[in-house]
Amino acid sequence: MRLSEELRIRCKGYASKVVQFYAALPTGKKEIAVLGLKLLRSGTSVAAHSREASRARSTAEFCSKLNGLLQEADESHLWLELLNEDCGLQNKEIIFLLQETSELLAIFTTIVSKSRMHEKKTSL
Repeated sequence: MRLSEELRIRCKGYASKVVQFYAALPTGKKEIAVLGLKLLRSGTSVAAHSREASRARSTAEFCSKLNGLLQEADESHLWLELLNEDCGLQNKEIIFLLQETSELLAIFTTIVSKSRMHEKKTSL
């Protein structure tokens, strides 16, 4: 199993946007610094997991790597929500990242679901 080049590029672009967002965060508030660092870690892990999934040797390994991606994306969504709602960060970058995170979660949830169904059909 492999991810399309388009999805790998999209995940890398997402990680890049997270890095740029983090670099531009105001550093005066401790809570923004802490949440920003957590977002940096989880957001860049999305791209790393997509690359790992592309090198998977089996459907089970592919789904496992994508489950890791989904966990990191969901965590990223939480940090973005907290930065937005509790820290008052409201700009086009955070709105883009929230939307992109939601879309990636939907896309990869579908891929994992379809991969598992296909695996069950072929193992019967």
